[in-house]
Amino acid sequence: MRITRIIALLVVVGAIWAVVWAFIDNENKVPSERIQVGAAAPDFEATTLTGEKITLKDYKGKRVLLNFWASWCKPCMQEMPLLNDIHMSSGDQVETLFINVGESKGTVSEYLKGHQFSFPVTIDVTGKISIAFGITALPSTFIINEDGEIAKIRLGEIEDYTLLQQWLEDAKNRK
Repeated sequence: MRITRIIALLVVVGAIWAVVWAFIDNENKVPSERIQVGAAAPDFEATTLTGEKITLKDYKGKRVLLNFWASWCKPCMQEMPLLNDIHMSSGDQVETLFINVGESKGTVSEYLKGHQFSFPVTIDVTGKISIAFGITALPSTFIINEDGEIAKIRLGEIEDYTLLQQWLEDAKNRK
């Protein structure tokens, strides 16, 4: 009976130590692995809702507005009309890509049915793209310059059209 208690106690202490160590180890890794302005944007491959296969490197030589979102995210929904306006007004000067985080194709398609957005949408079901970009909050927006470098990172809703235009212009001049 006494040996059983000692073994159980050792197992519990070992489990607690493993959890604490994993937490400390992850805390130490996060800042160094988080993507920074000036870093090369991680390439990825995705399929749009219309079935087109794309990679980020397909857009090398162009500025890219990359937005991570979800249909349950109210700030994501609030900024979409503004981002669609940027997409429409930029023509071929800026590529706009929307990456849905973790929802099914049916959920995303159903949400988009009720809106008149013209931007391409992909779904990051596995989370690989989100992990590569270090997504910790939604919405998250990255502006990538013509050289494929991160020029601007915005966590949270974008509410100012003029400010977004300025960020895109700054990315153009960052070459």
